[in-house]
Amino acid sequence: MEIFDCYLMIINMIGFILSVLNMWLYSHTAKGRIDALLTVISLAGGSFGILTAILLLDRKTTKGNMMFRVFTACVFVIQVIMLLMLKGYHADHITFAFWTFFHQHKILTVYLGIMNIITFAVFAMDKFHAVKGRRRIRIVTLLGLAFAGGSLGGLFAMYLCKHKTQKDYFTLGIPLIILMQMAVIFYMMNIGW
Repeated sequence: MEIFDCYLMIINMIGFILSVLNMWLYSHTAKGRIDALLTVISLAGGSFGILTAILLLDRKTTKGNMMFRVFTACVFVIQVIMLLMLKGYHADHITFAFWTFFHQHKILTVYLGIMNIITFAVFAMDKFHAVKGRRRIRIVTLLGLAFAGGSLGGLFAMYLCKHKTQKDYFTLGIPLIILMQMAVIFYMMNIGW
């Protein structure tokens, strides 16, 4: 086993343990959380361990933990792509021909177009419900639609409708999701898909 593989196993175990510790701190103390340390561990390669702890032990999302979850999920996807590229799972040559890729993969292009239209409409509907005092659309649903390919529609709706522009899990989360999706598309372009 290579040193890098050992490093990844260790950093993810540390991420899992610290994430469990952080969950305990959230439920038993008013202060003393280690969110900043978990962010560093996530960036250092431990995002899989953190996500595993979240999925196994703490699936309840709140406004307080939403940004960290969006951040960790996006970092995880980007790190998986980087790992696959480092391990050699890519085409012989690297390309940046996005227009050619989307022209050749019309189903993906149509899917992304539909997802962005739907996401824009759902964000706009949530804004309408907010103004009228009606029942709101869940944050997880809005972010989930953005994560599933509708991030540009969500971003446009946020600023055109002036909706969710004061919430960091949207103002930072949606652009981070866009970067993650760009990395996914870049990787898809460069594996010969």
